[in-house]
Amino acid sequence: MRLIQILIALVLLFHSTPYQEQIDKAMKDHNRSSSAGITLFLCGDVMTGRGIDQILPNSVNPRIYESYVKDARVYVRLAETQNGPVRQPVSYSYIWGDAIKVWEQLKPAYKIINLETSITTHNKPWPGKGINYRMHPKNVEVLTSVGIDFCSVANNHILDWEYEGLLETLQVLKDAGIAYAGAGINLSEAGKGVQLKPGQYDMIIFAFGSPTSGVPENWAATAKSPGVNLLHIPDDEALIRISGQVKSAKKSGQIVIFSIHWGGNWGYDIPDRQRYVAHWLIDNASADIIHGHSSHHPQGIEIYKDKLILYGAGDFINDYEGISGYEHYRDDLTLMYFPTIDPSNGRLISMIMAPMQIRNLRLNHASLPDTKWLLKMLNREGKKLGTSVSLNQNRYFSLHWN
Repeated sequence: MRLIQILIALVLLFHSTPYQEQIDKAMKDHNRSSSAGITLFLCGDVMTGRGIDQILPNSVNPRIYESYVKDARVYVRLAETQNGPVRQPVSYSYIWGDAIKVWEQLKPAYKIINLETSITTHNKPWPGKGINYRMHPKNVEVLTSVGIDFCSVANNHILDWEYEGLLETLQVLKDAGIAYAGAGINLSEAGKGVQLKPGQYDMIIFAFGSPTSGVPENWAATAKSPGVNLLHIPDDEALIRISGQVKSAKKSGQIVIFSIHWGGNWGYDIPDRQRYVAHWLIDNASADIIHGHSSHHPQGIEIYKDKLILYGAGDFINDYEGISGYEHYRDDLTLMYFPTIDPSNGRLISMIMAPMQIRNLRLNHASLPDTKWLLKMLNREGKKLGTSVSLNQNRYFSLHWN
């Protein structure tokens, strides 16, 4: 009898802990929100050029123009040295790996990415750029095969292969039925908001690239020339123009997402100017989600006035496997973000994140030790921003905020 009483007490103690309550609440909230709100998929940089392109069924000429590496296949060999051989060519679904099952389970209404590569066979790189990403146009099936709905193209690799490469990229995406924003044949096209595929939900996305992420100033689109929708941070005059642009484009009740390529590649500190811009866009430009990217690893998450701010989503797909130098940031670990928002006001209801690891040039479920590493990091960095995460029974993270 005494043993049974002890066991019952232990069970009650376990189930009464704040941590367990957070887990139970998060799962109930997510299950409830899946019918009450819109669940989206967001991620950081998808870099399908260079080594990734070389393992796909169709590949561009592997010649690249970096200081030390002249053949993109070197990055494939580095990955194989680190984690074993990759049988080539791989299928178009290969690089997504275990992410496909997560998508099937959480069923996002839209999949939104930052595509950080050109899609072109143009062979001339941007003069003096140094690092140039591209994949073969036929490999666009790597995006369509998993139903990518939107690509931000306002980043520091979209013009790696000159204006010809940019224009071909945009045409390939258009022909594939993938929405894009953030670059265009002129500033008007580059700066316009793009409505996601018509359906049950009404959403518009604006995309910007900041020089703080390495976007060259001379890549800026103008009234008469192609390029990127460039945003200097902060620039109050530009923000006021953006606010007016959103007001003229936004329909009543429409959800507004700002996808912004900003900040450096490494580090956890969020510059005050980025927080200022994020808050300003929510306060004055009807922003419901700030989808920030550029950092090669996930950064802290903020919820401001019940609106989601991702300052740095981290790389999602890259070919950095086997490259040393920044191991302490664990750029092999990445996150799938699944925010569920109220369609009537854009308020964040809940968010689930799936921890993944890039291994063998594909996405794999993160191991338990790696998951705990991410958990610790997100709580450490989130504490500064008023957020925390807990680990639920599916080994996904649930976000909590004040």
